[in-house]
Amino acid sequence: MSEKLRNESGSSSSSLNSISHDTEDDQTIARILAEEENLKAENKLGKRLSHLDSIPHTPRINGEIPDVNDATLDHERLSERLVIYGLAELHMEGDGNCQFRALADQIFHNPDYHKHVRRQVIKQLKHHKKLYEGYVPMKYKSYLKKMKKSGEWGDHVTLQAAADRFDAKISLVTSFRDTCYIEILPTDKTPTRELWLSFWSEVHYNSLYTSGDVPSRLPRKRYWLF
Repeated sequence: MSEKLRNESGSSSSSLNSISHDTEDDQTIARILAEEENLKAENKLGKRLSHLDSIPHTPRINGEIPDVNDATLDHERLSERLVIYGLAELHMEGDGNCQFRALADQIFHNPDYHKHVRRQVIKQLKHHKKLYEGYVPMKYKSYLKKMKKSGEWGDHVTLQAAADRFDAKISLVTSFRDTCYIEILPTDKTPTRELWLSFWSEVHYNSLYTSGDVPSRLPRKRYWLF
């Protein structure tokens, strides 16, 4: 009887180990497939702008919000550029978290992970103060305290911190009159992924895709549109 129980127990344990192993295999396969899809998407986007020169990126905090006329012209300029290069936006909610939502969409395929992205960026800023404090024209602790808050607008300092934290090249298509394209590279690292964002100057960030490939992840609240 005890031998039978041992055999049954061994069989049950083997079955559980097999299920666990299968689950781990499934998760590994899913991760690899997701990475492959990301690489395909990055290659598609990269080819669209491969001929453009990027200006050197200097992290900075947000400037003044443009007036309605300037903002309208900026938005029209950005929209025209996206059409020219065959790109399209997945619109993020206009709740102050748009930069982190756009990053979360690019990294995790879900804008709702913006709180996690913000936390990771804050950790990067906090633990590597010397890399960023020179770009912040205020007390660094005050800047961190402000940037921790949900709804606080991200800036080009947080973009640099995100590039460093996630080992990512962040490719930014902008509405700037004299700067169409900005590349933000990790500090002293080789990027392992590319993140594509649009930047309506000092107003809003969206997640970028090739035209026709925009996923159907619809925001639950308002988002910025003219």
